[in-house]
Amino acid sequence: MTKIVRRSFGILFGSIVLLYLALLLIGLGDDGPMEARNVDTSLHGTIAIFGATGTIGDGLLKAAMNDPDTDKIYVVTRRPSPRIEEGVASGRVTMMIHKDYQDYSGIAEVLSEVDTVFWAIGLSAVGLDEETYREIHADYPLSLVDEWLDASNKTSLSFHYVSGSAAKLDSRMMWAREKARAEAELTKLAAGSSLRAVSYRPFFILPTEAELHFGHRVLYAIFSPIKLAVTAQSIGDAMLEVSARGQQVPNGAILENADILGYSQAYESRLGKD
Repeated sequence: MTKIVRRSFGILFGSIVLLYLALLLIGLGDDGPMEARNVDTSLHGTIAIFGATGTIGDGLLKAAMNDPDTDKIYVVTRRPSPRIEEGVASGRVTMMIHKDYQDYSGIAEVLSEVDTVFWAIGLSAVGLDEETYREIHADYPLSLVDEWLDASNKTSLSFHYVSGSAAKLDSRMMWAREKARAEAELTKLAAGSSLRAVSYRPFFILPTEAELHFGHRVLYAIFSPIKLAVTAQSIGDAMLEVSARGQQVPNGAILENADILGYSQAYESRLGKD
């Protein structure tokens, strides 16, 4: 029995190694960043970020603060963070303390100014029932978009939703179903309006230095060569690029990890950061 187990493990391990090498070769064969097409940076002149105190949101905020074409950054949050406080001190960020994420009437005036929303509010599914998870990951952003559309007269808006690589409506995983549900309902709500709802499905995310530990570095080293890893800040860079490309990235677009990398690299190339 031991020999059989060892042999089965060896076959499984060998298969995993071969798959990894195949994905690595695909990654090495990539032609580089996507073409830097015409952009309109005024489409992200004013940004609102939700979830900026989280691991991903910290990276989104860092990207927005570093962007030369973003004039105003509103951070809607329950509490401050070191990054938010840094942004407030520099004059780049306006922090708005907000408690009820199903009622945004109190910030409607601010929403009327916003061109682009980065949405990164979320919790781990561990220990959460489906109803609570749905409320946080679907009901909260849907309520925001509904209020935003009522408040805004702008002709081009974009909503950027951080989802997950396994999101699927018929998934056995509760969180994956609810993320996919949110994607679909956001797209439906935005249809026929001035808004584009775009979803991002990263596989592995490397946090900013404030959240980083050794384990993150190891996983990033494994997944990055096969294009299954992205930094939190690069997601923000990709959101800025997608915002500026307007209808080139239409309502309902779903960007997988490789797409996120492509748009973030295009952003860096356009700004001369590569």
